[in-house]
Amino acid sequence: MLDRLVSVLNKAERLLDRLERIVPAAPPEIPWETATAFRWLGASRTDPLRGISHPHQISLADLRCVEVQKTDLNRNTRQFLQGLPANNVLLWGSRGTGKSSLVKALLNEYARQGLRLIEVDKTHLAELPDILDLVAGRSEKFILFSDDLSFEADDASYKTLKAALDGSLSVLSGNALIYATSNRRHLLPEYLRENLEARHLDGEIHHGEGVEEKISLSERFGLWLSFYPFTQDEYLEVVAYWLKRFPAPANDWETIRTEALRWALKRGSRSGRVAWQFARDWSGRSALAAAPLER
Repeated sequence: MLDRLVSVLNKAERLLDRLERIVPAAPPEIPWETATAFRWLGASRTDPLRGISHPHQISLADLRCVEVQKTDLNRNTRQFLQGLPANNVLLWGSRGTGKSSLVKALLNEYARQGLRLIEVDKTHLAELPDILDLVAGRSEKFILFSDDLSFEADDASYKTLKAALDGSLSVLSGNALIYATSNRRHLLPEYLRENLEARHLDGEIHHGEGVEEKISLSERFGLWLSFYPFTQDEYLEVVAYWLKRFPAPANDWETIRTEALRWALKRGSRSGRVAWQFARDWSGRSALAAAPLER
């Protein structure tokens, strides 16, 4: 009798093992209540939406010399949070000028008011409807954020984004908007030969089909925000701001100014990012000189 019971239990255990391999495991719970930022990993994953434990902690006040862009994006986001009409946004322009940082700063500013951020890589843009289905009905407001977005000439995936921005009403529903950053105004490479297709008709310029196709993608973003290289004075203003934040000694400003300009020259860029990196380096150098490590 005991042998028969052991045999039955062994068979049941083997059957359970088979069922576990056949039946997929329940997807993990999405931390809606504890996370404010999420990353979309792909619809094929058992956990397509994962909470980000430590989102970037940057404030709107930390973004310097982009006041016009900050004001416009802040206003659009406040409209969105209050259930008023608001636009999808394209932030385009020079690298390191604060495009993505501005979006992250908005999350920190308005997370308590229900704003949430979902990072979506370009490779997953075709899955935007899946993301919208997942957040549908929730009380939070979601920004679907695609950073450093651009497409190559032979990349047809941009058509998915076009459809999501203008061909699908679900993206413009009450709790989801798309914010994207790019170094390209039209998100696609532009070639001289395409401008040669332009025609002059009755005093008006009519673009060729190639240019029209590229413009039609970026035009689907209702709000364009342009970011330009910093002037020398703007760059030095950001350097001074971050030196106070770290903090770092700034009593010899002429020396710091010279070093900061030399740093920018080596990098070939004057931007907020380069200013922040210099301030970190100067702060670290100053602290090390004041209290060198023991050998």
